[in-house]
Amino acid sequence: MNTPESDLARRFRRAAFVLSTPDARTLPADSGAEVAFAGRSNAGKSSAINAICEQGGLARTSKTPGRTQQLVVFDLGDGQRLVDLPGYGYARVPLAVKQQWHALIDRYVRERASLRGIVVVSDVRHALTDFDRQMLHYCQHRGLRCLLLLSKADKLNRGPALAVRRQVLAQIADLGVPTTAVVFSARSRDGVDAARVALSALLDQ
Repeated sequence: MNTPESDLARRFRRAAFVLSTPDARTLPADSGAEVAFAGRSNAGKSSAINAICEQGGLARTSKTPGRTQQLVVFDLGDGQRLVDLPGYGYARVPLAVKQQWHALIDRYVRERASLRGIVVVSDVRHALTDFDRQMLHYCQHRGLRCLLLLSKADKLNRGPALAVRRQVLAQIADLGVPTTAVVFSARSRDGVDAARVALSALLDQ
């Protein structure tokens, strides 16, 4: 008999690359349900997508942060998609380029009707950054739910990581944004199953 965990793993394992675009107007038809992944360029966003989908090469990773410079769409079937947003704030690129990425994210989050929630990937050792808070404010403005992945948890002991989780949830409580926070590591796979459960809830709401 299949367990709920194996069903969820199969759901995300079928993720397939669709397109990468610098223009939100060229995205797939704005129907069905999408969840977007956001985070600073060095937060481990692409690694998180690959771990959740059990596909090592699905989202591009690099030792040089900032490789995701466009909107990258992955199809899950049944009209559901994941969207990898440009990493922001760390990559060594001209300020004008960073501003273009910022404008692209802003337009996508504000205008995309099929967007059901945002996954904010934040390094557990440095949460929350100003960019993370901005994404939470986007959620507040749009009435979106948020999944906060406190990434790179393998670099911190379990107790301190859970303490960060409690602190972060207390900090954002006044925003009124429904948020699930998961201590997460793409390397050790800590939190992968919990992330899938929360991500499925965003897609299916």
